[in-house]
Amino acid sequence: MGYNDSLAGLASVQKAFALLDVVAAHRRGLAAKEIASELAMPLPTVYRLLKTLTLSGHVVHLREEGLYALGYKLHALDTSLRRQVGTPPAVARLIRELHQRADAAAYYAVHRGEDIVVAHVVESPNRPRITPMGFGFNDAAHATAFGKVLLAAMEAERRQGYLEKHGMPSMTSATICDPERFATELAAVRAEGLAIEREEFIRGASCLAAPVTTPAGQVVGSVAVSMDPAEFQQRHLEVALLLRDVASRVSRALRGTSLLDAGGAG
Repeated sequence: MGYNDSLAGLASVQKAFALLDVVAAHRRGLAAKEIASELAMPLPTVYRLLKTLTLSGHVVHLREEGLYALGYKLHALDTSLRRQVGTPPAVARLIRELHQRADAAAYYAVHRGEDIVVAHVVESPNRPRITPMGFGFNDAAHATAFGKVLLAAMEAERRQGYLEKHGMPSMTSATICDPERFATELAAVRAEGLAIEREEFIRGASCLAAPVTTPAGQVVGSVAVSMDPAEFQQRHLEVALLLRDVASRVSRALRGTSLLDAGGAG
C-alpha cells in the first residue's frame, strides 16, 4: 500500500508516526531515500518530516553513515510510559519471585484503556521471555494465556468489540480462531480461574496464567509464566498452584492503590 492510497491526505503527525515505525524496524537506521521508498512517500516530504523529528530529538541523523535512526527523546517517552502503566514495586517483587520459584519467564499483564498490555516481565538467560512479549506488548490476546484471562472477564459486548477491532489471526496451527470454540475456551477459563495456552502464540512455548482481582472479584490483571512445551506438560500442575498463590498475593498488594482503580476502569 503506497503513499497515494495510504498516507495521502493524512495529517503530518500520522505521517511522522509512520516514518518512526519504518525507522524503528531497522536495526541500524535508514537513509532518507530508503524511508521514502518503504513508505512510497515523496522524498521532499520525507526530508521535511526528518528535519522536524531531528529537531525534536525523536530522530537522530547519523551523518557519517548517511542514515536516520531513532532519537534519544524516545527513551524519555519509554520511561514515561513505564511510569504511567505503573507496576508497583511490591508487584514487581512478586513477579520476580514467581520467575524464581517457577523457574520460568514471568509476566504481569493489565487492562490499559481498550488494550491488554504486558506491564512487567522478569526473565533470565536460561529462562528467556517469549519474543516479542516484552513491556508494552499488546497484541494477539486471543493467543496468549494472560490475554485469555482478561478477555474471559470482560462483559460480552466489550469482548466482542475488542475481538472485532483486533481480530483473531492464526499465529500458529494451534491458535483458536473460531469464535464459538474460543467462547467455549473462555468459559473454561472462567470456570477454572486459570488459562492455558499450548503453542498458540508461537511454536516452542506454552503458557499458564491466573487472574488478579479486586476484593469484589473484578479481574484487573493477570500473572503468567511461559516455558518449553515438554517441560510445561510435566510441570504445569505444580506451577498452577504457585501461579494461583502469586496472583492472590498480587491482588492483595494492589489493594488501596490508585492503580487498582485505574485498572478496573480500563
